[in-house]
Amino acid sequence: MSERDTASLPRLALFDFDGTLTTVETFPLFVRCAAPQWRVRLGGLVLAPMVLAYRAGWVSGVVMRAAIVRLAFSGMARQHFDALARTFAAERFPALIRPEVLARLRARRAAGDRVVVVSGNFEALLREWCEAEGVELLASALECRDGRLTGRYDGPQCAGEAKVERIRALVGDWPRERVEAHGDTVEDLPMLAQAATATYRGAPWPNGDAVR
Repeated sequence: MSERDTASLPRLALFDFDGTLTTVETFPLFVRCAAPQWRVRLGGLVLAPMVLAYRAGWVSGVVMRAAIVRLAFSGMARQHFDALARTFAAERFPALIRPEVLARLRARRAAGDRVVVVSGNFEALLREWCEAEGVELLASALECRDGRLTGRYDGPQCAGEAKVERIRALVGDWPRERVEAHGDTVEDLPMLAQAATATYRGAPWPNGDAVR
């Protein structure tokens, strides 16, 4: 692609969701609201050692989330899960969204740029919010058989290097100089590394240019 063609290409704007577009991690909030309370209490006991290991950096977020999903949602009807996700998003997201980051997302969309939310959170939880904002979504899906969740993810979680793989599968090799990315955890760093303009926890990321 020539420099002229690159300059005319829309910018690709990539936004993590939890902690970037929101003030808190919505994954654990949703799990505590959606999972049966006996499973939440059981999880507090069974997963306590893993939670401590996760906080110490000995267990990855991917492993931690897989264990939580297995305990919280195995056997739940998919329609019920989806309904809980829609209700949670409609009722809780408005108060949790960072207005300054949302304004940037909307500005990119209004400018005709391609805007994609790239999140390890549940696709069912984020789908309608992204549709309402007119942006694309890459997120983690849950496996379903005979109308019920198996307690496993359907393919890799959309985190770390998997974020980069999902982005490339969606948009191809977008010129780095036309990419900006925003994230807030180490799982977002591979995505940020693909961008010329990046922020990490709201501050310019060292590998990228200052946000323009």
